[in-house]
Amino acid sequence: MWCWRGRTIFSVTRTRGLVASVRKIKENPDQLKRVIKAGIKANRYLRQNRDGTVQAIMQWMKVNKETAAATYDGSAKSFNDDGSVPEAGLRIAIDEAKKATNIGREIAFSEVADFTILREAQREMGIK
Repeated sequence: MWCWRGRTIFSVTRTRGLVASVRKIKENPDQLKRVIKAGIKANRYLRQNRDGTVQAIMQWMKVNKETAAATYDGSAKSFNDDGSVPEAGLRIAIDEAKKATNIGREIAFSEVADFTILREAQREMGIK
C-alpha cells in the first residue's frame, strides 16, 4: 500500500495488480497513469536484467545470491511487459472474492476493473 500524508493512494498486490478507488481514478487519473507506466518500466527491467534484479533481491530480502537467483527464476515470468491483466487471473481473483464474501451472482469484469487508464498509458508508451 502506498500512502502519502496519512492517506492511502494506491494498493499494489502481486496477485491482484494495482488497486485504486473510483474516487482516486476520477480525481487524479494522471497520477495513476504515472504509477502504471512506472510499473510497466519496472516489469520490463525485471525481465530484461536478471543480474541487476538478482542483486536487488539479495539486498531487499537479505539473502545469498543462490537464493536470490532461485527467487528470480521462479517468479520472473509472472511479470509481463505491458501491464495487462490476463482475464483468467482476473476471473480467479473475482471468484476468490465472491467465495470470501458469499456472493452467488456472476460479477462482470466491468464491475471491478477499468482498464481505460492502462490503455492510455500503453498507447503513450507505444504498446498495443
